[in-house]
Amino acid sequence: MNVQQRYQTIASASLILLIALCLAWEGWLAPLKPGGSWMILKGALLLLPLFGILRGKRYTYKWLSLFIQFYLLEGTTRATSDTGLSQWLAAGETLLSAVLFVSVVLYIRATRLPPVKEKAAQSN
Repeated sequence: MNVQQRYQTIASASLILLIALCLAWEGWLAPLKPGGSWMILKGALLLLPLFGILRGKRYTYKWLSLFIQFYLLEGTTRATSDTGLSQWLAAGETLLSAVLFVSVVLYIRATRLPPVKEKAAQSN
């Protein structure tokens, strides 16, 4: 397994776990309102980049690196303001978002094209 595949595997696993956590959190475990809330849509929004991440599409990794920061912010905010189970779920969201962000950035760097050396080509 090369470096790109390793980063892709980590990003895919953390994204799938983050989707499961968000859906379970807002649907059943500790929703904002009893019986569930519209916050469950935050988990559904993470389904948008899933197939691009699984297929290794670099463009999806680029925009997900910007999009995932909202989940990192929300998890950090709720981890410091909520109590009980919701606080622990928010800490999990923060951890998964951070792992996803780092793996996405490392994948983008690993798949970057090498710079073209124009001076070397001109001297030939």
